[in-house]
Amino acid sequence: MAAFIRQAHGADVPYLYEICLKTGDNGKDASDSFHDPFLLGQYYAAPYFFHDPGLCFVVEDRFPQGYIVATEDTIAFRNWLALEWLPPLQRRYQNPYPPEKIRTDFERLIRNHLYSPLIVDPCPPWFRSYPAHLHIDLLPAYQRQGLGAKLLAALFEELERRGCPGVHLIAGMDNPNAIAFYQKQGLETIQEAPWALTMGKTFGKRGA
Repeated sequence: MAAFIRQAHGADVPYLYEICLKTGDNGKDASDSFHDPFLLGQYYAAPYFFHDPGLCFVVEDRFPQGYIVATEDTIAFRNWLALEWLPPLQRRYQNPYPPEKIRTDFERLIRNHLYSPLIVDPCPPWFRSYPAHLHIDLLPAYQRQGLGAKLLAALFEELERRGCPGVHLIAGMDNPNAIAFYQKQGLETIQEAPWALTMGKTFGKRGA
C-alpha cells in the first residue's frame, strides 16, 4: 500500500514520540543524544496533539512514518503549555536534574525548555499575521517523496478553513535543505537570526 496522509488519532501518539526522536537531529536520528528517549517528543510533538488533534496529520504506511503538528494560536498554546502541560513534566524532570541522566547539551537544552517563562515571552509584531506555528518530521525512508508537501497542504487547508491568517515555523541555518523545501512550498522569511530563519505563509488576505 502506498503511503497516504490522514488526520492523527490517539493511537498515533506513541509513534509521534518515536518519529520526533528519530528525526530530531535535523532529520536524522537523535537517539544517542538523549538519556530519556521521550523527552524531545514531550516538548515538540505530543502537546500539539493533546491541545488540538484537528491540526495533526500523519503519513500512514501500515503505521505512522511522519507527521505534522500545529497550533492556530501560538500565544494561547504557550499559555496552555505553561499552565497545563509543563507542570507535571517539571515535577518529573526536576531542576537541577542528576548530571548522569543528561547525556548531551541538546538534552540539557530541551530540559531547560520545560522551565521557560512561556507566558511572559514577548511576541513580535508579525504574530498578528502569522499566529499559527507548526512542526513537521518524516522518517528518512519517507523523505524526498512529496509527502512533506502533502502534509503541509493538509494543514494549510485546515488552517485556512478555520480562518487563520497565517502560519510560521523556525528553520535552522544548519539545515539548508529544509529551508529550500519550505521556500518551494511558498513560505517566506519574516525574521532572520544568525542561527535560524523564521519563515511564514499567509492565507487569503494578508493581515494588517
